[in-house]
Amino acid sequence: MAVYPGHIKTVIWEHVSHAEMASAFEGGFSYASQGLLLSDHGPTHVDASSHLDPSADAPSIDQMPLSTFYGPGICVDVSAAEPRTDIGPDELDRAVAAAGDLLQEGDALLLHTGTHARYGGTPEYSREYPGLSAQAAEWIVQRGVRVFGVDSPSPDNPASPTYPVHMMCRRTGLTHYENLTNLDRVVGRRFTFIGLPLLIRGGTGSPVRAIAVLEGETSDGKT
Repeated sequence: MAVYPGHIKTVIWEHVSHAEMASAFEGGFSYASQGLLLSDHGPTHVDASSHLDPSADAPSIDQMPLSTFYGPGICVDVSAAEPRTDIGPDELDRAVAAAGDLLQEGDALLLHTGTHARYGGTPEYSREYPGLSAQAAEWIVQRGVRVFGVDSPSPDNPASPTYPVHMMCRRTGLTHYENLTNLDRVVGRRFTFIGLPLLIRGGTGSPVRAIAVLEGETSDGKT
């Protein structure tokens, strides 16, 4: 799994197997277990304020309110943006309009960049994706978005040396999700977004299992 450069890679290994443990018990009982090594910014994850803000009072992931991580949401399509280019406020306006102007204050805003569909599982995934411009970052603040997320390693353009989106999050306390997938399935839809973090003491972020609950539909998309 691709990990943003500088973070710990994700490793899963077999700790013990059923075959190894079968001889330790009677009556046919056995068990298997695995070990995990991962960054709190490795898989699909959400950033804590302390990841972005070096000040002593910036909350870690266990100190952030759970209401940040679930609630109403919408996904818009910005997949026309070329890798390593900026998505500006005009593009966001057009994407929201194409989605029926459904964005509301307090929503989670998910941005379908198409990066995972194009490059998931390849080295290009870590470096070939678009990002939001500084003006687009301010657009998110002005629209009253509660939290936002992307299907790429970062909401910032990888060609940018200044990380304006992360700097906006530092200033405002907003946070975001990275490495989301399957956003094409919820473009233009309203849903309940749930991306709860693990309760990691002092965590600068957390892996999440992100889901969108569509009212009146089952998990296979049928009504």
